[in-house]
Amino acid sequence: MSAVPVKHGQPSKDTVIAELTTAVRRISKDKIWEIDLINREATYLAINALIEAARAGEAGRGFAVVANQVKDVSRRIGQLTGELGAELATISETMVTELERQQGQRLTDLALNMIDVIDRNLYERSCDVRWWATDAAIVDGVTSGPEAAAHASKRMSVILDSYTVYLDIWMLDLEGRVVANGRPAKFPVAGVENATGQEWFDAALRTRSGDEYATANVDAVMGLDGAQAATYATAIREGGATNGKIAGVLAVFFDWTKQASAVLDNVRLSNEERARTRCMIVDATGRVIADSGQTSRDTKRYELRSSSTDAGAYRTAEGSFVGYALTPGYESYQGMGWFGVIEQKPHYAAYV
Repeated sequence: MSAVPVKHGQPSKDTVIAELTTAVRRISKDKIWEIDLINREATYLAINALIEAARAGEAGRGFAVVANQVKDVSRRIGQLTGELGAELATISETMVTELERQQGQRLTDLALNMIDVIDRNLYERSCDVRWWATDAAIVDGVTSGPEAAAHASKRMSVILDSYTVYLDIWMLDLEGRVVANGRPAKFPVAGVENATGQEWFDAALRTRSGDEYATANVDAVMGLDGAQAATYATAIREGGATNGKIAGVLAVFFDWTKQASAVLDNVRLSNEERARTRCMIVDATGRVIADSGQTSRDTKRYELRSSSTDAGAYRTAEGSFVGYALTPGYESYQGMGWFGVIEQKPHYAAYV
């Protein structure tokens, strides 16, 4: 998974426009307020002049005409500044609303792209486990005794050398015992671990054909030193036949932490944006299972205001923008109800 080059170190064009729009709105509001203040002072002077003209009687009549004219000009200035302020507010509000809509759409698109990359990656894992379960060495390994199991272990080791996205591959018998694995030196689980009662193992035994597979949510897996893994499993069938009798289970453990981090790191953000942006994968229960902020994935949760839509954007009470997208799935992989989520703090915090 390679990143698409982006320009680093500078705010995005939309961010700059949003900042300028906000600054113009603030400056125009300040200047109109100053004009109003001066105009009110001119009005007070005109009123005072009228009072003095009235006291002066006939001698002050000409001055009263001038004072009335000044008062009328002040009234017209006040009317114009009021209209100008309202029009500028409407224009700037419309611009900010449109820019926020575009920003929200961009974050939503980035979140969708992020979860789509995850889906495509996990779809490949579902293909791998179904393919390898038909490998003759693995089929023989679970049905033909210790020597065949040792050969299957070597075969799985060769697979792992080429497919570096995996932590390990396990071959299990019908009782849930690990008969062989691909990295016995690193993870000595054969003859030790038993997966009976594990969701993915029981689901693999319930598959109706070799076309089906089971998944488990991202979690620490027994025997893998607490590593976070996405587990995929399917039944090993006699003769490697799609409808053969189930003889055992093959499970693959996707190295979630490493691979998910690579996806989050490759989201198309500039350095300036990345410093104020948090990219996450949130599971169906609200648990954060990948986080560019590197917070604890075991306890961290994220309350997403997704309402009933699969994708969208909104602004938080703190002023941050959130874009999100539900897993769309890929090919035969339906996804697990995960969301891609991108939360971005405002660049112009002083203005909000």
